[in-house]
Amino acid sequence: MSDHDNPSAGKPRFSAQERLRSFVYAGRGLRWLAQDEHNAWLHLAAPAAVIVAGITLKVSLEDWRWIVIAVALVWVAEAINTAIEELCDRISPEFDPSIGRVKDIAAGGVLAASIASAVIGLLTLGPPFLKWIE
Repeated sequence: MSDHDNPSAGKPRFSAQERLRSFVYAGRGLRWLAQDEHNAWLHLAAPAAVIVAGITLKVSLEDWRWIVIAVALVWVAEAINTAIEELCDRISPEFDPSIGRVKDIAAGGVLAASIASAVIGLLTLGPPFLKWIE
């Protein structure tokens, strides 16, 4: 068991090995997110379609930066939302209106991020798409 898994352990000194291990934990979290959360599946499919569109439309490097930011924004929001939901379910497995409100607020963050990303997608891919169909 590492210090990451043992909250009672003291704060360890800096260790490159522990920093590398933190990437393993983060990767495990992303894997769980992608495997277990159905909404995350949508957040995998949408970027795949956007990547195909971006390649087809030959978007600029500057446009790719916006696309990467938009995709990351949604994934970060989904990860935070999922972590909040998991924690809330652990704290209060039975229905609790306060917990429900917390979960709804977190889900609202994902919705806001998704809307912002869709707008970025339209602004970024729209003009090259219109030129492409001419």
